[in-house]
Amino acid sequence: MEFFVGDARQAAFYYRTAFGFRAIAEGGPETGLADRRSILLAQGDIRLLMTSDLTSDGPVARYVARHGDGVANIALRTADAEGAFRRAVGQGAEPVAAPSVAEQPDGTVTTAAVAAFGDIVHTFVQYGHEGQLPGPQLRALKNPGDQTGGEQLHTLDHFAVCLPAGEMARTISFYQDGLGFDEAFEEFIEVGEQAMESKVVRSASGAITFTFLEPDVRRKPGQINAFLEAHGGAGVQHLAFGTSDIATAVKKLSADGVEFLHTPAPYYEAVEGRVGSLGGDLDVLRELSVLADRDDWGLLYQIFTRSPHARGTFFLELIERRGAQTFGSGNIKGLYEAVERARADAGAR
Repeated sequence: MEFFVGDARQAAFYYRTAFGFRAIAEGGPETGLADRRSILLAQGDIRLLMTSDLTSDGPVARYVARHGDGVANIALRTADAEGAFRRAVGQGAEPVAAPSVAEQPDGTVTTAAVAAFGDIVHTFVQYGHEGQLPGPQLRALKNPGDQTGGEQLHTLDHFAVCLPAGEMARTISFYQDGLGFDEAFEEFIEVGEQAMESKVVRSASGAITFTFLEPDVRRKPGQINAFLEAHGGAGVQHLAFGTSDIATAVKKLSADGVEFLHTPAPYYEAVEGRVGSLGGDLDVLRELSVLADRDDWGLLYQIFTRSPHARGTFFLELIERRGAQTFGSGNIKGLYEAVERARADAGAR
């Protein structure tokens, strides 16, 4: 996924030092990337591309002025980029970039792009060869360096997206008909006087998951409304990174400067009544403010970071799946309540 940011090198530094990513490639005017700077970061199977304009009036700068730093382009790997593009456009998607083929030292890469939701774009990427960079204007770094403490994050578990009221049905239809995703489940979530609709879609391969959140306008405005106002419309509220050991990851990332949301003690007094016995994990979860949930297949543990951005919009999640395949009914509600606590803490400062 590609982030549009005010300063690519500064953003890359943050993700390297706080989250343990490595910079593996870079592009700029010296590589043919006119008026932009891009840095590709890697950890496990996760790839993040940080891009900033080198002028004040380019499209990246305009995006940042409207939305702040955030996810702008979500690339979808496919065996047929042109076919995926034609299908999406045939189902009403707005074309952004027609299919094109670029030669690289180790093969070709075919790309095409369509509008998704808000100002977010999906780029279809088809590699003619394994191991290529996601574009011809990036140059691999010779010494990307090693991470201290090993890789804590391994996969991109899911995207969470906030939509304005009334856009859910059209968006789900686009992912089903235009991209071939399946709707996994839906849920109506109530927290106090607030409520929202949630629907989850997954790619046919099961590798890509989107959780869409839409506020219920019949209820009191809440965090989804706050995100939409601060972000300037629909956008990616958070990314969830998968880890095999959430306790170790939280301790390591906390030591490196990542700030996680606090979970109050009463949560842990009730959690085993909801999800069953957690054994020796309960004390660890309580110490680290990690949430727990269960579905028909097993457990999952999760925790959310505090947003590092001035607008309080985009943030990250860590998730460890112990057999669980869904989010569980308490999982999305746990996110909602966690962000509400963060908003309350910010108001009290």
